[in-house]
Amino acid sequence: MRARAEVGVFGGSGFYRFIGNSGKQVRIVTPYGPPSAAVTLTRVGGKRVAFLPRHGVRHEFPPHAVPYKANVYAFKKLGVARVVAPNAVGSLKGNIEPGDLVFCDQFVNLTAGRDATYYDGPETTHVSMAEPYCPQMREVAIRSARKLKVRFHEGGTVVVVQGPRFSTKAESRFFSRQGWDVINMTQFPEAVLAREQEMCYLNISVVTDYDAGLEGDPSVNPVSHREVMRVFERNMSMLRSLIGDIVASVPDERRCACGRALESARLRA
Repeated sequence: MRARAEVGVFGGSGFYRFIGNSGKQVRIVTPYGPPSAAVTLTRVGGKRVAFLPRHGVRHEFPPHAVPYKANVYAFKKLGVARVVAPNAVGSLKGNIEPGDLVFCDQFVNLTAGRDATYYDGPETTHVSMAEPYCPQMREVAIRSARKLKVRFHEGGTVVVVQGPRFSTKAESRFFSRQGWDVINMTQFPEAVLAREQEMCYLNISVVTDYDAGLEGDPSVNPVSHREVMRVFERNMSMLRSLIGDIVASVPDERRCACGRALESARLRA
């Protein structure tokens, strides 16, 4: 295959095109079925970039039905070593406000029934997810956010729920009292599958709402899909600029363990 890319960008809710309509579109065939859309190949900051909207170009794939394995494998087939993954999230804390960014460093998975591994046997593989997000990529993202004067949080824990419904108030209170920071529906299994393919993976959580409201503040309304899209679209220009700067700033050398994730993950008799 001649088409190649160094960095892959997954588009989240409301983020269906990266650089307008420019770039070459290619359809990737994978052993796991078709990805959610054709992959757009372009150049950003001198680097070859592949862009794929995880929900499809018309948001036809709800969170529990996204073809995660095909999407990640499509990037791998193109040669992608680093993945930038923006997504819409709800805040679980008062100090994390709509419009903020969170570069999450941990996740908690509360989904069920999702196909979450490339390794169903016979070679048993236990990939480590102690540090699920690439620390080198997070450092690059933090520097870019500071340079662009974006309001952000350097780390945080995202709790991943099944969807497609939003949380009840009781669930949201429970998540908040666990000390978790934001809530999302797509980080699992996407981040795990990227690790199994030995890719670096950066989460950019775009805060669009306060989930089921903010405890003790009746003026904060529960999330609605319309509000999610409104806030995400309002921050689209900033997000594109940030991702462009991150891609351009990524060093050639990978100074992390992501590319060696399978070295100690295999069990052999």
